[in-house]
Amino acid sequence: NVTKSPTAFWTGQQIIEAFPWDTAPTYLLRDNDSIYGNEFTKQVNATGTKQVKTSFRSPWQNAYCKRVIGSIRRECTDHFIVINEMHLRRILREYVDGYYNISRTHLSLGKDCPAPRDVEPLAAGNVVDLPILGGLHHRYFRHAA
Repeated sequence: NVTKSPTAFWTGQQIIEAFPWDTAPTYLLRDNDSIYGNEFTKQVNATGTKQVKTSFRSPWQNAYCKRVIGSIRRECTDHFIVINEMHLRRILREYVDGYYNISRTHLSLGKDCPAPRDVEPLAAGNVVDLPILGGLHHRYFRHAA
């Protein structure tokens, strides 16, 4: 979710909603931001998740998070003027659902997408493109005429 003024309780509630029905992860890697106050800690501890804090001023310790946030910025939000919260949600939803998980290759997945694709034979038709995010990115596939 998105909010203009996150609190420790709000942040903890996001963790609860993200992992319903006993699906919480074993560990939560987080930084030392003041947003993670007592309310957040209580809610995370209630899920049975162990919190691991990174060292102060050590962004390299949370490389996966930094990498995905960097990708979102470079490949998406840096190219738009966001009008409001609803607009940001729509942009991020289209980026994640239409591009990041469906079309964008990931080196860690052997240059495949999180949603794997089959190799399309030449007989499947001509290559066409589907513009994503107003043409910022494209998805290419074969389509029979």
